[in-house]
Amino acid sequence: MHDFTTLAATVFMGFFAMMNPIANTAVFVGLTGDQSLSERRKTASKSLICAFVIVALFSLLGKGIFDLFGITLPALRLAGGILVFLVGYHMLQGNQSSMHSDNSSEHKGGDIAISPLALPILAGPGTIATAMNYSASGDMLHIVTTISAFALLCLITFVCFLYGPKLVDKLGESGISITTRLMGLILTVIGMQMVIQGVHDAMELFQASNLTN
Repeated sequence: MHDFTTLAATVFMGFFAMMNPIANTAVFVGLTGDQSLSERRKTASKSLICAFVIVALFSLLGKGIFDLFGITLPALRLAGGILVFLVGYHMLQGNQSSMHSDNSSEHKGGDIAISPLALPILAGPGTIATAMNYSASGDMLHIVTTISAFALLCLITFVCFLYGPKLVDKLGESGISITTRLMGLILTVIGMQMVIQGVHDAMELFQASNLTN
């Protein structure tokens, strides 16, 4: 039970730091400033459902994707750890990582719920790498925990989006900046832990292959 609680808390905090609902709420408010309350609710729902479907699919199909492309778990943890670390590093500087932000200044005729909100802001490469890292073992407990943790985070983010203008006004720019930097610190630590685990697993895999030869 203790191990499950630790796993669930670790997965949730990893997703929470990566998605950073507080900072993303400010982005959402900026993108939907000209929409009515009902339109904002529809945009928030659509973007979060799309993000959840993307993460759930990668969590469920992660092992199959590995087998298809011949990817090992240590390789994912090393690459994913570096990716997560870079996102966290940018956030520590007070910036939104380019991997989880939209660089275009205009959205002509496009659905902002799909792009840039669902992709790449909510379910960007770092979020996908985090989901695959936690569910890659193929163990059903890890997969269900990963999907459940992300579903809970989507609900929290939905509430933040609905009350976005009030939340942004209360926190202000300094509050959002502090939150972003704290989430960045957590992400850099998670990224380094993934890299350390990846190196450890790679060494064990290398030693096992030498013994068999």
